[in-house]
Amino acid sequence: MAEAPAAPPIALGLDVGGSASRWALAGADGAVFAAGVVAPFSGAMIHSPAGRPHVEAALGELARAVRAAAPGCVLGAVWAGVTGYDAESGPALREAMTAALAAEARRITLLNDVELACRLRFQPGTGCLVYAGTGSIGVFVDASGQCHRVGGRGGLIGDEGSGYWVAKEALARLWRAEDERPGSAAAGALGCHLFAAIGGSRWDHTRRVLLDASRGEFAQLALAVARAADDADPAALAVLDEAGAALARLARIVVTRFGAMPVAVAGRAAGLHPRLWSALERALPAGVSVQRFEADFAAAAASRAASGPLPLLP
Repeated sequence: MAEAPAAPPIALGLDVGGSASRWALAGADGAVFAAGVVAPFSGAMIHSPAGRPHVEAALGELARAVRAAAPGCVLGAVWAGVTGYDAESGPALREAMTAALAAEARRITLLNDVELACRLRFQPGTGCLVYAGTGSIGVFVDASGQCHRVGGRGGLIGDEGSGYWVAKEALARLWRAEDERPGSAAAGALGCHLFAAIGGSRWDHTRRVLLDASRGEFAQLALAVARAADDADPAALAVLDEAGAALARLARIVVTRFGAMPVAVAGRAAGLHPRLWSALERALPAGVSVQRFEADFAAAAASRAASGPLPLLP
C-alpha cells in the first residue's frame, strides 16, 4: 500500500508583544488558514532564571496550538518578531524556539517585533516605522539591511507616548493634584475613569496596581485616559498631546539622521484617541508624510514567510 504523500510545508508568523503573542499559519500559496493568541514573553526573559520557564511555557503553548491547527504539517519557514529581542538574547531564544516548534534553526527568521513590522511595511531604505503599543520605539532599516532604532528604552526611563507612558503620566498628574488639592483627584473625569479601572480611589488601590500589574495590564489603563479625553478632561487631553508629540519626536530624529522619508505609525496606542494623532501630525517636520499602519503583523509575516526570506538581512 502506497504511503500518503507528505503534507506541504507551512509558514508561521509570530508577533510577540508586551500584551500577547499572536500567531498565524499560511500555506504555500501565502493564504492564512489559522491564527490565535498565546501568552506574551520577551527576548530579555530568556536569560532570567524566573523568565526562561515563562518563555518555554509560552512556546510550548504555541507549539500545541500549531499542531492542533495543522496536524502532521512541517514548518518550512518561521518569521518571528519578538519584543526585547537583541543580539544577546538571539541564540538562546532561537534554541528554545527550535526545540519547541521542532523546526530547523535555519528556517527561523528572528527579529525584534518592531523591525519585523518595519520590514513588512517598507522595503529597506524607504521608510521609518514608529510603534506605540505597551512601549514605543522608532525603527529604520537602511538600504543595506541594517536596522537603526530610536527610543524603546522601557517604561522606567523611556517609552514616551506609549500606552504604558500615557497611563503612568495620567496617574502621576492625578496624585500630584491630590497632594495640592485634597479631594480633587476623584472629582474630575480623569480620576473617575482611571479609578474605576483600578478598582478604587484610595492610594492603596493605585499602589497595588503599580506593584502587581504586568506592563501590558498597566498599559491598558491608557484606555481610561482616552475615555476621560472624550469627556474633555483637560489633564487627559494634555497627556495625549504630550504623547503625540513624543511619538513625532522619534520620527523626527530618524528623518534628521537619515533624510526625508515617509513615516508609518503602528500599534494600538497610536490609535488611542484622535487628540494624540492630531498632536503627532502637528509635531512632524513639514513635508514628512505620515500614515497609520494597521495590520495583523502575525498574518502578514506568515504570508510573506511562505514566499521566501526577508530581503537584505545583515
